Amino acid sequence: MADRSLRGTNLSTLSLETDENIAYSERQTVRYECQCGRITELPFSVEADVPSIWECRCGKEATLVDGPEPSRKPVKPARTHWDMLLERRSVPELEELLEERLTWLRASRGEKPRRKRTA
Repeated sequence: MADRSLRGTNLSTLSLETDENIAYSERQTVRYECQCGRITELPFSVEADVPSIWECRCGKEATLVDGPEPSRKPVKPARTHWDMLLERRSVPELEELLEERLTWLRASRGEKPRRKRTA
């Protein structure tokens, strides 16, 4: 009899807790305006730090309406492979290394050595 008492209650997906006697935190509604003019209203707790920038549904940045101007961090340009290579070697060193590798490659193929090109 005891093993049949829980049959059909589906305890794995249903909670038996109720919302009675729960004190919700106080809320404030914050408005953000997108660059394209769309206004988004979001609820935040009164105790939460409200961000000055929010990502809009369209993917652009939305700023806080009647809020402080957002502080932007300076963005560093992305370093390319060529930039990192130039930190280690100069252009004449790279040209010399290229010529050495081409000579080695041609010798391994059995080709005749070529004259060095002049720029």
